[in-house]
Amino acid sequence: MADDRYEGPWLVVGLGNPGDGYARNRHNIGFMVVDLLAERIGARFKAHKSRAQVAEGRLAGHRVVLAKPMTFMNLSGGPTTALRDFYKVPNAAIVAVHDELDIDYATLRLKCGGGDNGHNGLKSLTKSLGPDYHRIRCGIGRPPGRMEVADFVLKDFSATERKDLDWFVDRSADAVEALLTDGLERAQGTYNS
Repeated sequence: MADDRYEGPWLVVGLGNPGDGYARNRHNIGFMVVDLLAERIGARFKAHKSRAQVAEGRLAGHRVVLAKPMTFMNLSGGPTTALRDFYKVPNAAIVAVHDELDIDYATLRLKCGGGDNGHNGLKSLTKSLGPDYHRIRCGIGRPPGRMEVADFVLKDFSATERKDLDWFVDRSADAVEALLTDGLERAQGTYNS
């Protein structure tokens, strides 16, 4: 997909929950990454009829549609499917950026396809799209002690984590660009740590 033959836009979907109360939660790292990508391309998010905010432009030489579904995380599939159909994007050119519990904090993994691993946003996307889309998996680690997963992902990053958060979001955005430019295998070689 990362060759020059695909002329249509890539759809990069940051997963998160809408509203200021969720803005800095671990579950919203996908929103943080697409916000940074929009900043890099000088684009502003605007409301779209798909129940998402979108920003359009060129990233790493490719047309991109950056999206933040304005439904809650567990309903992300509907807006994403509407955007896919509106922009006529094949699933192979969809990138979901999301938090991942089973990866240590500030660690990235890129892949295409696979299961949802209990992630409600991915569950919704896969139900709507099928499993064959790219994922930028942003590690947030496991909850400490006996903390419930739902409580952990809906909390802001800790003071210790915030020291590296800007770097982590920046590296995650770089990984999206590398995926578009270099293809999955080469981007995995660079960013899968």
